[in-house]
Amino acid sequence: MAHLRLGDLAPDFTAQTTEGQISFHEWLGDSWGVFFSHPADFTPVCTTELGTVARYRNEFDKRNVKTIALSVDPLDQHKEWIKDINEVNNTTVDYPIIADEDRKVAELYDMIHPNSTENATVRSVFIIGPDKKIKLTLTYPASTGRNFDEIIRVIDSLQLTANQSLATPANWKEGDRAVISPSVSKEEADKKFPGYETKKPYLRLTKASKI
Repeated sequence: MAHLRLGDLAPDFTAQTTEGQISFHEWLGDSWGVFFSHPADFTPVCTTELGTVARYRNEFDKRNVKTIALSVDPLDQHKEWIKDINEVNNTTVDYPIIADEDRKVAELYDMIHPNSTENATVRSVFIIGPDKKIKLTLTYPASTGRNFDEIIRVIDSLQLTANQSLATPANWKEGDRAVISPSVSKEEADKKFPGYETKKPYLRLTKASKI
């Protein structure tokens, strides 16, 4: 079983989904990805989560992010459950849900926790960059629904780092000042971030341009 770390290449796989068969890396293309598992179909917390992801479609699209879910339930069950998700959340699930009955993908991504029941995937989240490398991992208990506002906040931070050499301080949110990465020299900072504030030589704050 894999133990994936930040910076590792996200394992590629081929799988059946509610949107047809996909090859993961090919499906991801040049996009960012949010890959998340849920314990089981027809469960209350998961029903709210998958509906929330569908309702956040515009937010993910603005950030060039594709979303994909997984559980070890069969494809026909996923398709029946989607009807409930759409009804309860007043939305349309328009992203693939992987049917991982043989648990190959779940085990590839270490989504089966030894302390959970044999067939229940934990609430894992992976944010994957266009370079196919893992940028974030999160694991929630089965009883706690994920905060997708926080997941979007992390994506914003990661994209600031990738595109503008900026990091983000504690409790940062879009519109707040960001931190100039220590790897950026004073000369570069003067050019790229005019008017930035130096709190300490290693802590420089600047207004981040719109993501």
